[in-house]
Formats: sequence, structure tokens, C-alpha cells
Amino acid sequence: MGRLWKERDATTMKQKWYGGDMGLQARMFVTLGLLSLVYLAFMAAMFAAGIDSFLILIFAVVMLAVQYFFSDKLVMASSGAQEVSPQQAPELHAIVDRLVQAADLPKPKVAVVRSAMPNAFATGRSPSHATVVVTEGLLRTLNGPELEAVLAHELAHIKNRDVAVITIASFFATVAQFVLRFGAYGGAGRRRNNDGGGFILFFGASILTWVISFFLIRALSRYREYAADRGAALLTGSPAALMSALTKISGTMTRVPQKDLREVEGLNAFFIIPAETKEMLFELFSTHPTVENRLAYLDALSREMEAYR
Repeated sequence: MGRLWKERDATTMKQKWYGGDMGLQARMFVTLGLLSLVYLAFMAAMFAAGIDSFLILIFAVVMLAVQYFFSDKLVMASSGAQEVSPQQAPELHAIVDRLVQAADLPKPKVAVVRSAMPNAFATGRSPSHATVVVTEGLLRTLNGPELEAVLAHELAHIKNRDVAVITIASFFATVAQFVLRFGAYGGAGRRRNNDGGGFILFFGASILTWVISFFLIRALSRYREYAADRGAALLTGSPAALMSALTKISGTMTRVPQKDLREVEGLNAFFIIPAETKEMLFELFSTHPTVENRLAYLDALSREMEAYR
């Protein structure tokens, strides 16, 4: 099926493999709209409270810039990923070469983590500053088509600039979190209201902004996982390969020692499947859809592709 799908119209596929699902795009648009309203309300609260928030904003801008420009290096260092050359990993590079040619993307750096846990992630602020990372456990767990599907999923994240989108979407949530952590200790900048009432209003607005942003940003992250799944399915022409990969990864994850999972929990938002030490009670709190929901989405997409073919 994959070969027939790709041979059907290679030129069109290069242009359209990453787009498509209007319902998914609408949900992302609504989520970003709600985030914008929350952040506008937060700025209005800052103004109404009479808080001089210049220092807070400067700090948040610096943090955002560090995250935007250096997040890939920070993630690589925290995961222990090591870049590999085509000579060191010829088969892995060969798959990436085929995919980036089909996807019309610049080739990212390729790195491997020495870990038995099967997983993968992509990092970088843009397609020209990106790295695709896989674990040794993933290379041992998946067959060729499954590995190709996982790499295509990560390339879809790169194509969609997901790291940059989530970073920018988190800007005012970062401001609010800074206020919550440090605002109570000495105040957040100079206050024009001597009775401290303005700061109380600002602190309350920060709590609401952080809580609402927490859920909206996670919803946005889940939608972008669906978009990356869709991109991978269309790029490879085989939703079934990605479904099989997700099933294998999630099944193997249950056998990974809890200590190993806890060591990488900080990278869960990047992984194709989070390394959870316990199941989430509600998808609402997670950065990823459940595996069951992703499989259902891919199954529906497979039927759609079959009908189109």
C-alpha cells in the first residue's frame, strides 16, 4: 500500500503530505484563540493592578529566547543523545535521507541515545536547525517500515515547527509561573498601590493564567501529536506501520524499569510516547493523546486513504 500511495502522485505528496485535517486544524485554531484571550486578560490585569511588570517581562523574554534558541542543545544534553554520522549508522541515515527527499525538507542531524527504552523525539526551532533522535531500544524493537513511520512522525513535528509553536504559546504562562514562584517573596517589581491590593490582583490573575494555560497548552500539544501522526501516515503511505510502531513502543514501555522511566520524565513532552511511571487518569492532563485514541485516528485515516486510492 505504501509504495502505491507514494507512486500515485509524488509531486502532490511533496506539497501536501503534512496538511489536511480541517477538524484538527480548527481545534488547534480555537485553542490558540482561547490562549490569546487568556493572555489578553492577564495583560489587562497587570495594567489594572498598577504593577510595574517590566522586570518580569524582561526575565520571561530572556527565558523564552534561551528556550527557543538553545532548547535543542539542552534537550540533547539532558537525554544523553549523541550525534551519529552516516558511517556510524548507515541504515538510520538512509531512512532519513529517503524521507526528507519525499518531504522536501532539509536533512536534520541524526542522534542516538544509549537507552533500552524504545522512543524517539525531534528538537530544534526550525527545519534548518533540527535534530531527530532515536534510542537504541527503538532500533532493536521496530522493523524497517515501523522505524520509517516513527521517523516520519518526528519529521512532521519539524515541518510543523512544533517546538517553536509550543514555546511561543507558553510565553505568558512562563510569566505567570515566574510570578507564582517568586512574586510572593518581595513582590514583582515596583507597585504603585501602597496597600498591596494591586499585587494581590496580579497574583490572582497569574494563578488563573497559569492554570488555564496549563490545560490549553496540553490540548494544543495533543492536537499537534495527531497532526504529526497524520503527516507520518501520508508521508509513508502506511498508517498501519505507525499503528504497529505505537503498539510495540507502548507495550515495551510497560517492561522498562520504573527507575529508567523516572530519569527521562522531563522529556515526556518530546517523546513520541511519554515515558510515564503511571497511567494518566485523564487525558486532559497529558501532553499526548492516549495510544488507543491515536490508533483509532490512524485507523480512520487508513480507511480514508483506501477510499481515495
